[in-house]
Amino acid sequence: MNGLDIRELECFLVLTEELHFGRTGERLYVSQSRVSQLLRSLEGRIGARLVERTSRRVRLTPLGEEFLAGLRPAYDGLHAVVDATRSAARAVEGSLRLGFQGTANDQMMRAVTRFQKQHPGCVAEMIEVPLSDPFGALRRGEADLAVVLAPVMESDLVVGAVFSRQPQTLAVSVRHPLAARARVGAEELAGCALIGVRGPAPAYWRDAMAPSVTPGGRPIPAGPLAGTLQEGLTLAAADRGAMLLCRPTAEYHGRSALAYVPVTGLPDSELALVWRRDHETARVRAFAEALARTEARTREHGGDGAVGTSAG
Repeated sequence: MNGLDIRELECFLVLTEELHFGRTGERLYVSQSRVSQLLRSLEGRIGARLVERTSRRVRLTPLGEEFLAGLRPAYDGLHAVVDATRSAARAVEGSLRLGFQGTANDQMMRAVTRFQKQHPGCVAEMIEVPLSDPFGALRRGEADLAVVLAPVMESDLVVGAVFSRQPQTLAVSVRHPLAARARVGAEELAGCALIGVRGPAPAYWRDAMAPSVTPGGRPIPAGPLAGTLQEGLTLAAADRGAMLLCRPTAEYHGRSALAYVPVTGLPDSELALVWRRDHETARVRAFAEALARTEARTREHGGDGAVGTSAG
């Protein structure tokens, strides 16, 4: 039998209550002829008459009675499932798993505090997202949202707020020739091996973390690969290469074996709040709003909007 049409089933159920084609059409906001058409189509799928119609009355056939007895509880159960799922989607209760890369600093924690004050029935759980796999926790269902470094060009993910623009900083060993510089131009990276990201992160994202060419088109040597921020900083401290970071991360992860040199001429790093397109719930929308309000308040008070990151 071909796939069922919910409109045919609804028409049949209403007709069994009204036993009148005209009143059935009125309840369904369709014409009487449309009711007849839907019934004929359903009977065609089943292969037998369900309703007997004369000039004076409408009644169910024995098969129609049997069909109704099985259909009504199944239809009511389907509605109950839909209603329960709708209620769950609208409720801001339970837990919200928030992924972050690197450092969840004061700005993010203020957004979490705002969210929990507004929605005391929902607890925000913090989950660190590996540098090497920015989107995996979302796709595996381990996180409901994630704050990751932009760019994000994944068709199955929704990009919410893009925020926290920060200058780029180069982490190098204190023994590195650039360590004593006040700043470094982007074109000078052509003489500096950059520590890259290994793992399942998409190529465009990995290239944003460790570009292969300067803005002027000069090739940048590829350094070793790191799977985590700490691995990258350790490689830089060992003078195996240099690592690009956003300014707040460089300040947070200060190490005596590393020097942090501002880089001019590169695009600023940015953070993005992202979630799965097929997993947008009331909890997700509520946190996105809380973060947006916190970010707006930070800008009003002259803050830098830093939310925390891993590399930039």
